[in-house]
Amino acid sequence: MTRQPLVARRAEELLGSSVVATAPIAGGDISTATRLRLSNGTTALMKTLPHAPDGFFAAEATGLRWLAEATADGGVAVPEVLGADDECVILRWVEPGKSSVDVATALGRELAATHAAGAPGFGLDSDGFIGRLPLPNKPAETWAEFYAVRRLLPYLRLARDRGAAAPGQAATVEAVVPRLAELVPEEPPARLHGDLWNGNVLWGLDGRAWLIDPAAYGGHREVDLAMLALFGLPHLPRVLDAYAEATPLADGWADRVGLHQLFPLLVHACHFGGGYAARAADIASRYV
Repeated sequence: MTRQPLVARRAEELLGSSVVATAPIAGGDISTATRLRLSNGTTALMKTLPHAPDGFFAAEATGLRWLAEATADGGVAVPEVLGADDECVILRWVEPGKSSVDVATALGRELAATHAAGAPGFGLDSDGFIGRLPLPNKPAETWAEFYAVRRLLPYLRLARDRGAAAPGQAATVEAVVPRLAELVPEEPPARLHGDLWNGNVLWGLDGRAWLIDPAAYGGHREVDLAMLALFGLPHLPRVLDAYAEATPLADGWADRVGLHQLFPLLVHACHFGGGYAARAADIASRYV
């Protein structure tokens, strides 16, 4: 590890500890990631983004701290937030390891505990981000209302405006909205990670699964499970079995997986275009 003076100085101002060495980390799609070694023996991860949107890193820090409240009661581990400002966040380093059936089993139980920690309502008291996009979190009375007006419709409109969703595709997805209340059983709001795809599950060398990069809010727990299934997760069947053993899921939850995948598919359509809107429309057609 060498030492990048500008990065090190920024970290030292936030942490009050000298940075001995820094090293760039590959893999960040949005932020630049740097590994830090501090004089007090701590290893940390620093994520930076010049001219980040207002509240970008604060939202990540808030989400991680909120999820961490559940860890003490058996919830999934999340990295400790060491510091954050307008252009960066610094987290305690988690050494990557390998997935295993045993860790996946523990992940299922722990995710159930995180969800069971609950939330004051559907939404959050502040907005966030998912990828580079703003994430509206203004609370709603029911999950059906929240999922419609804070998740599906905003990103459907954006995808349509960006030319990522054809009018017919948008109309098919929009036709699901009036049916949400009858399709999804109401449950108390769960404490969600909110962007729980495979890339945001870190299999640690310590034999635990860690959740990173949240877009946290109070919502329906089936959302996190549906997103895990969208892009695949090692040992996913064992995760789901262990989850259901800890906290049984409502009847018919597997039939609703596609319904709760509409949101991340629309987000991907807004970010990347391609065939994501077509995939969302194909799934939506099953529910109308």
